[in-house]
Amino acid sequence: MKEQKSKNDWYQWMNLVISEPYYVYHFIIFFSYLIVRTSAIQIFSSDFSYLLLRREIQAILALLMLVTVKLVKEESWEGFLSDVLFFSKGFLIVVSLLIDIQLALCYMVVFFVVFTLTQQPPYSELGHATRLTPLQLEVILTEGSASRFWLVEFRSLNSSNCIRTSRFISDLSITYSNKSLSFGIVDLGLFPNAAEKYGISMGASIGQLPAYILFDNGVEVKRFPEVDFEVRTFQKRLSKKFLCRHFELDRHLIKYVHVK
Repeated sequence: MKEQKSKNDWYQWMNLVISEPYYVYHFIIFFSYLIVRTSAIQIFSSDFSYLLLRREIQAILALLMLVTVKLVKEESWEGFLSDVLFFSKGFLIVVSLLIDIQLALCYMVVFFVVFTLTQQPPYSELGHATRLTPLQLEVILTEGSASRFWLVEFRSLNSSNCIRTSRFISDLSITYSNKSLSFGIVDLGLFPNAAEKYGISMGASIGQLPAYILFDNGVEVKRFPEVDFEVRTFQKRLSKKFLCRHFELDRHLIKYVHVK
């Protein structure tokens, strides 16, 4: 079952990469280097061509090492791809500087344009989580629902960190959702007024996105990140394992099974 889910995630990820403009544009930019290099190498001396090849091999090896490390450490394809593209752009610009500084500047401008016009797509599957409007969440909290506990993620897809972690709440809901514990998602990009109501800062410098709040019978009992305006939050690395420990999801599941 788990192996089948991994295969489905892989196929879904591959379809996303070849269909989303964000990934397609990056592929075209990286591929363009081969065309530029093939055209430019004809006017270079053999010594410079050898030096350039050495630097390219070194850059590729360094990139492969970083990719391997990220593949092991990252918990989501979104975070993995974000890191790989970031490092790839850096290495491409560095290698381009060896050929011509104007070429490197052109790549910088092109990357900035792509960043401005497109955005890395978030994970789109919901699992057992529910997409909520602020009004729907308020009704759940004030009038009650079938579930005693609600773990709600407040995100904004304008935040790269929210995109990197966009599959966390979906995966957690598949594992831990039951009649006592439900999961919800509120998009603060669509409903920015909800941020003030629940004490969440939208500023990137504060580091409060994504924010997670656990409600017990409509009352907030725990959140992450915990608000401290004197000290910047988000000091700990956000991961599914950390969220499980912070909100004691295993305990909630065990308690539900025993009561049942």
